[in-house]
Amino acid sequence: MNDKVESQYKATLNLPDTDFPMRGNLAQREPEMLARWEQIGLYQKIREARAGRDQFILHDGPPYANGKIHIGHAVNKILKDVIVKSQTLSGKDSPYVPGWDCHGLPIELKVEEKVGKVGVNVSASEFRKHCREYAAEQVDGQRADFKRLMVLGDWENPYLTMDFKFEANIIRTLGKIIDNGHLHKGFKPVNWCSDCGSALAEAEVEYQDKQSIAIDVKFEFCDRHAIKEAFGLTPSDGCPVSLVIWTTTPWTLPANEAVSVNPILDYSLLLLKQQNEYLILASDLVDDAINRYGLALDEIEVVATVLGEAFSRSSKEWPACAYVKHPFMLDQNGSVKRVPVISGEHVTADSGTGCVHTAPMHGVDDFVVASMYGIGSHELLVDAQGNFIANDELDRLELTGLSTADKGNFRVLGLLAEKGALLKKAKITHSYPHCWRHKTPIIFRATPQWFISMNQAGLLTQAMHEVENTVEWRPGWGKARIESMMTDRPDWCISRQRTWGVPIALFVHKETSALHPDSAALIEKVALKVEQQGIDAWFELEAAELLGADAEDYVKVTDTLDVWFDSGVTHTAVLRERDGLKFPAEMYLEGSDQHRGWFQSSLLTSVAVYGEAPYKTVLTHGFTVDGEGRKMSKSLGNTVEPQEVINELGGDILRWWVADTDYSGEMTVSKEILKRNADAYRRVRNTCRFLLANINGFNPQTDMVAGNELLPLDAWMVDYTRQLQDKVIGFYHNYDFKGLTKTLMNFCVSELGGFYLDVIKDRQYTCKADGLPRRSAQTALYHVLEAMSRWIAPVLSFTAEEIWSCLAGEREESVMLAEWYNAFPDTGASTFDDAFWADIIAAKIAVNGVLEKARTDKVIGASLSAEVELYAQPELKAQLEKLGDELRFVLITSGVQVLDFNAAAGVETELTGLRVQVKASQHEKCERCWHHSDDIGQNVQHPTLCGRCVENVEGDGEVRRFA
Repeated sequence: MNDKVESQYKATLNLPDTDFPMRGNLAQREPEMLARWEQIGLYQKIREARAGRDQFILHDGPPYANGKIHIGHAVNKILKDVIVKSQTLSGKDSPYVPGWDCHGLPIELKVEEKVGKVGVNVSASEFRKHCREYAAEQVDGQRADFKRLMVLGDWENPYLTMDFKFEANIIRTLGKIIDNGHLHKGFKPVNWCSDCGSALAEAEVEYQDKQSIAIDVKFEFCDRHAIKEAFGLTPSDGCPVSLVIWTTTPWTLPANEAVSVNPILDYSLLLLKQQNEYLILASDLVDDAINRYGLALDEIEVVATVLGEAFSRSSKEWPACAYVKHPFMLDQNGSVKRVPVISGEHVTADSGTGCVHTAPMHGVDDFVVASMYGIGSHELLVDAQGNFIANDELDRLELTGLSTADKGNFRVLGLLAEKGALLKKAKITHSYPHCWRHKTPIIFRATPQWFISMNQAGLLTQAMHEVENTVEWRPGWGKARIESMMTDRPDWCISRQRTWGVPIALFVHKETSALHPDSAALIEKVALKVEQQGIDAWFELEAAELLGADAEDYVKVTDTLDVWFDSGVTHTAVLRERDGLKFPAEMYLEGSDQHRGWFQSSLLTSVAVYGEAPYKTVLTHGFTVDGEGRKMSKSLGNTVEPQEVINELGGDILRWWVADTDYSGEMTVSKEILKRNADAYRRVRNTCRFLLANINGFNPQTDMVAGNELLPLDAWMVDYTRQLQDKVIGFYHNYDFKGLTKTLMNFCVSELGGFYLDVIKDRQYTCKADGLPRRSAQTALYHVLEAMSRWIAPVLSFTAEEIWSCLAGEREESVMLAEWYNAFPDTGASTFDDAFWADIIAAKIAVNGVLEKARTDKVIGASLSAEVELYAQPELKAQLEKLGDELRFVLITSGVQVLDFNAAAGVETELTGLRVQVKASQHEKCERCWHHSDDIGQNVQHPTLCGRCVENVEGDGEVRRFA
C-alpha cells in the first residue's frame, strides 16, 4: 500500500496478526514442548481421560539395549506413535508401553571389552552385574532419543527383559511350554557362530554373499567289481570306480560318515578314457560336470545308467557294492575308513553331482538321513571356536588346532590332492548364512541343546493355522513371507552357552538326562527366587536347597535361553501382567526382518502356551536406503543419523518424512529428501499460520456465525472440511499415511491456498471487523483450524500443539487430549454445493491462465486492474451467474461480465465452453482495497475510496450478496 493508505486507512484494515511464528525453529523449540508435556504429566492425563474406553493396544517390540538409535529405530517408533495418537484421537484408550531387550551376546561382548573374560578376569556374578549396569545405561540413552522424536509413552515405567519380575516370568512361561509338551533335549546340528562360541537361532542368521572354495572329490568304491555289476556290466578290467561329491565346505570332510544319493534319480557310469577310471554322477548333471572338469566329449563314454537305489543302502537292503573309501581318513584299526552309500530323498539334481558328502555332525539333512540308518558317531571334531580338536587321527593328518575358516580348509585340500582325490577346485560366490552380530560365516555343529519342538505336540500346525486364519497381515505380502519362513521350519534351538541370559531353570538326571518329575513346582520356586534376586538366584543356587536328597542324582542346567525367547514372551510378561494392557494385542509393528524374528518367536511361544496368536494385526515396514537405493552403511558414508536430523531440522520434519514415505517397501532417505520434506512442512505450517493470523480477534463464544447464516463460500468450506475429515480418519485407520500427507498437502495447496484463502482475503482485510462477511469467513477458518490441528497431531505433534495453544476458546490442555473435531455446524441445504464450487474453481483456474498471459503482455498489472468478460456455455453460464457481484471477488478482478458463449469472442481457455476477454479497467483504483471502481471520488470526506470501503469505514459495513 502507498504512503497515503499507511497514514489514513491502515488502521481501518483488518490486517492479519498472530503470535504463531513463520519459522518453526523446531530444533530449538521442540524440547521446550517436551519439557511441558513432562511437567503436566501428559501421558498420564491421556490415560485418565480415556479410562474405561475401548482399547487399542499396540505392543512395542523391544529394541536391543546397545548403541545409539539409528534411522530404522526412528521409523519404527514414529510409525507406532502416529498410530497410537490417531487411535487416541478416535477416543480409544491406547496406552503405549515401550520396552527393551536387555540380555544376550552383544552386551556380553561390550562388557568383556571393559572388564575381561568371565572366569579369567572377573567372576560370572560380577560379570552379570556389569552387564546389567551397561544395559541400563544404553536404555537411558535410547530413551532420551526416542522421547526427542516426540513419541508419547510410559517412558518412566518401560518394560525391561532384565527386570527381576520379567526374568521370573520368562522362566514361568518356559515351564508352561514344558507342561504343554513342546520341549525336548536333542543332539542335532545347529547354527553355530565360532565368534560367539554359541548356537544361533534362525532369527540370528542372515544371508550374505560369500566366496567359497567349491570342490569335486572322488570317493572310490571299495568293491569295484560289485559296483560295475550294479550297472549291469560284466567286470572285465581293473579300472577304479568313484562316486563324485561336490561341496563348498571342504573342512567337513574329516567328519564324513556316508555319501547320499537319491534312490529314484538316474545315475550314469562314465568312463574317462585317458585316465582309465570310472566316475558316477547324476545323469542330469553329467554335461555340467564334464564342462567343469574341462573334458572333451570324445574323452568320455557313458557306459550305463541305473537308478540310485541300485548301488545304495535303503531301509530294506544293503548291496555289497554300497561302500566307498574315505579319501584320507583311517578307521580305528589303521585301515582306510569305509563309508556307506545311502539313499536320501534330500538329494537333488539341481546342482553339483547328485552325490552328497554326508557329515552328520555338520548338517541337518546329513544328521537326519544318517540317523535313519543308524550310522555315524556323536564325536565332535570341531570345538566351539571352530578349530579342529586334538585326537590321534587329526594329529596324524596335522589338522589339530587349525581353524575351519581358513588353515583347516586348506589343509584338507592338501590332503585330497596328496591322495589324488581332488577332481576339481574352483572359487564360487554364493549366498551363505552369516551371524547377524559378527557378520561372519556360521558353521553347522551338532551339540546337545534344548529345543522347542515344532511337531511333537503339533505346535507348527497350530501356529500356521493362526497365520492363515486369525491374523491380519499388513501389507498382504507379510502373510506369504512368514508362511514361507515357517513352512517345514526346524525345531527351535532355545539354549545358549552364555553368561548374561535367563537360565533354563531345570534339573536333569545325571545319567538319563530326564527332567525332575516335580519340574513344574520347582520352576515356580525358582521363579519366586528370581523375582527377588534376579537371574543370579539360579546360578548361585545349590541344588540341595530345592531338591534335598535328590540333589545327588540331579544337576542344574547351566545353559541360558535364546534372547528371542525373552522378547517372544512379552505377551505374557507385559500384556498379561501390566495393568491397563490386554492380550492379545491389536497390533505388532516392526520391520520386515521380524517375520523371521520377533513376530515368529512371539507367535510360537504364544501358541505353545495359550493356543492362539498374541496379535490380531501385524504391520510391517521396510528398511531405509539412501537416495540411490543403496543399503545404509558407515563404510559407504551414506547413513542418515536421526539425532543429526533432529538437531538440524527438528523432529516434526523427520516425522513428516516417515509419514510421507511408502513404508511397505524400502524407505528412501537422504539429506536432499529431508530438505524437500522440510519444504512441504513449511507449506503446511504457513497455511496454518495464515489461518491463525486471520482469526485474530475472533472469539468463538461471541463471534461465531451460525451454520445457516454463513456466506455460501464459507458454508462450502466448512462442509468440505467436514467431509475431508472423514477421509483423514480413514487414512489413519487404514494406516495409509502417505495418502494422508498427500491429502493434507493438496488441501493446503489447492482448496485452501489456491482458492478459498485467496478469495476471502478481500473480505478479511477490508470488510467491517465485526460485520457478517468477515465473521462468516473467520468462523469457517476457525472450524478448519479446529479440525486441522487434530488431523496433523499424530504426525506433526509439535506443530499441532503449537497451533492448539494459539486457538481461542475453552479446550483441553493439549491437542493430544482431544478427539476428532465434532462441532461442525449444520449449514443447511444449498444450491452452492460441491459440484457448483468445482465448476467455479475450474473457471477460476482457466481465467487465471488468461490473466497471467495478459500480465505478461503488459495489458494489465495486478489482476485487480483487470475487468473480464466471460463467454460461457449455458450450463456454466448459469453456475457463474449464481455468484452475482461476488464473482469478481472470486476471480480477484475489478469487474466481470458473464455473457453467452461466442466462439469468436475472447480467447480460448483450458476449460471447455469458456472463453475470456481481459481488458484493463479505466476506473480509478481505491486507495484502501485496490479495486478499480466507478464510484471513487463520490464521497467528499474519502475521495480516494470506493463506495463499499466508505461503508466499511464509516457505515454499518457492506453486505456481500450472491445472486
